[in-house]
Amino acid sequence: MTDAEAKIMQAHAAYWQELAERGTAVVFGPVADPNGVWGLGIVQVEDETDLQALTANDPAVTSGIGTRYEILPMVRAVIGKKRT
Repeated sequence: MTDAEAKIMQAHAAYWQELAERGTAVVFGPVADPNGVWGLGIVQVEDETDLQALTANDPAVTSGIGTRYEILPMVRAVIGKKRT
């Protein structure tokens, strides 16, 4: 990763942190896939338009470095108890 790419990814992480603080992002983070690192985010939005705006405004997308999103709906979620 170049220094310029690292700065973009820092802005990307800050963007998602802000979404988490607002309650839009439920969880997000990098995935250590041996075939190449990628990120996963689970969000709560009202509709597809909100989701498209959210991804379009991500600094990793607006920077033009070739980042893209794959958007898939989650049909159902099971949430476990918090461990103590």
